[in-house]
Amino acid sequence: MTDNVIIAEGLVKRFGKVQAVNGVDLAVPAGTVLSVLGPNGAGKTTTVRMLTTLLRPDGGRAVVGGHDVAREPDAVRKIIGLSGQYAAVDEYLTGRENLDMFGRLYHLPARAARERAAELLARFRLTEAADRPAKTYSGGMRRRLDLAAALVIRPRILFLDEPTTGLDPRSRLGMWEVIRELVHEGTTLLLTTQYLEEADELADEIVIIDHGEVIAQGTSDRLKAQVGGERISFTVGSAAMIPKASSAVLAVTDATPEIDQETLTVSAPVAGGTRSLVAVVNALDAAGIEAHDLGLRRPTLDEVFLSLTGRRTEDEQEERD
Repeated sequence: MTDNVIIAEGLVKRFGKVQAVNGVDLAVPAGTVLSVLGPNGAGKTTTVRMLTTLLRPDGGRAVVGGHDVAREPDAVRKIIGLSGQYAAVDEYLTGRENLDMFGRLYHLPARAARERAAELLARFRLTEAADRPAKTYSGGMRRRLDLAAALVIRPRILFLDEPTTGLDPRSRLGMWEVIRELVHEGTTLLLTTQYLEEADELADEIVIIDHGEVIAQGTSDRLKAQVGGERISFTVGSAAMIPKASSAVLAVTDATPEIDQETLTVSAPVAGGTRSLVAVVNALDAAGIEAHDLGLRRPTLDEVFLSLTGRRTEDEQEERD
């Protein structure tokens, strides 16, 4: 199926004088993953809240599963699941009681709610902790329980708003595994994230949002191609070697190299692949420069983000800290 099951056209949301979302367009085909990528405050969560009927748009329109989110909010809520940035579970209830409660809130019969809770606890490896209060769970366990709660009604459309924020690397990898399983089963997923690696790993299509606007959209490969294709990169033994190394690279590539003074790394875009690599090696050898870790590599999503926004995502984290 290729029909779009999530559609946003010109979505707008204002909070007083603040334009949180400014004309966002999105389209998610059935059975695919769209990752909405951007720094904190970019408008990702506000967009998700409009698509899931928690906020009413001030402009534009959105259709989820064939239902207009403004005119048919109840119909939308019956077919979607939502897991937000922070676990929405009751920390004083056990894992089993939390899932049973969600089942009853969705009007499942008592027996069906209990059976579904047991099924989800097993799927998310929470059976041993099922009868412990959620406040005793680790961060990763709480996130898994929260995602399980979003799946109680077996939604065919799922919204995950920064589902791995705050998780350690092992828990993050575990959550990725769960997400891949859901997509394999046919779930359509809209995923917001601040993590470039997460978008690269999980998404069929990526939308980058900054200051409430879509600034780029495409597959990971297509976005990376926007910053110049392949790059040659190497390190030198001392800062004194950088000027000569840069001159040698410039003479071969006609591109001004980028210099990382901290790591003593020199890099530049190249168009000739291995031919350019050999030419740079010869130029460095002629200049008497010993290069380390020399090779060709493709751009990263981090470099795409830097190219489009003028800053790295780590800078955003430092600003928040």
